[in-house]
Amino acid sequence: MIRFIIVDDEPLAQQVLEKHINQTVNMLLVQSCSNALEAFDILSREKIDLIFLDIKMPKLNGIDFIKTLKTPPAVIFTTAFSEYAAMSYELDAIDYLLKPITYEKFNRSIAKFLKLHTPQIEVSNYSYFKVNGKLVKIDHKDIIMAQSVKDYIVIKTRDESYITHMTMKYLVELLPEKLFTRTHRSYLIGVEHVSSIGKSTVELGGVKVPIGENYRSGITGLIL
Repeated sequence: MIRFIIVDDEPLAQQVLEKHINQTVNMLLVQSCSNALEAFDILSREKIDLIFLDIKMPKLNGIDFIKTLKTPPAVIFTTAFSEYAAMSYELDAIDYLLKPITYEKFNRSIAKFLKLHTPQIEVSNYSYFKVNGKLVKIDHKDIIMAQSVKDYIVIKTRDESYITHMTMKYLVELLPEKLFTRTHRSYLIGVEHVSSIGKSTVELGGVKVPIGENYRSGITGLIL
């Protein structure tokens, strides 16, 4: 679970980020702060993995705030001003997002964070997915396959199917690489559930999944 805070003096900007976060699994918003001093108080009491940080704020701007921290968490700057981009990367920021922040931009930044910081995140045998407004815990070993349908993912397990708002790219980042592989741009399968592999399809859990030309070599590698 990624523990993070939002630091932004604009309520609307906070709401936009919170909306994106509600569509993203394994993220826990510890608090939204309206200034850097509030954020400093949270950091002194809580374990925080990531900060979404505005730059132009009253009392203390985001750049100076990060410079005051001896061991700052990972940072994604969120601002309406492009002129601070070079300075932000000197501070090893994960990303620099210009407002208005779309879900696509937000999702790419989270993928960058996961790529750099996944080894520091506790590895578990399950993930939580938001389904019909609730977080549903699904064991990785139970996932037979996942299919991308527009902006949603259909996850099929041993017992039932779930629909969650997520991109296939994010799902691939989320699940253990050793247990899952892509067969097609729209399909991800649980390797242990494969019962047969044909020229154009893979069968698992009583379902046939197509093999895309660009993914054929990865599927061939499953054959011992």
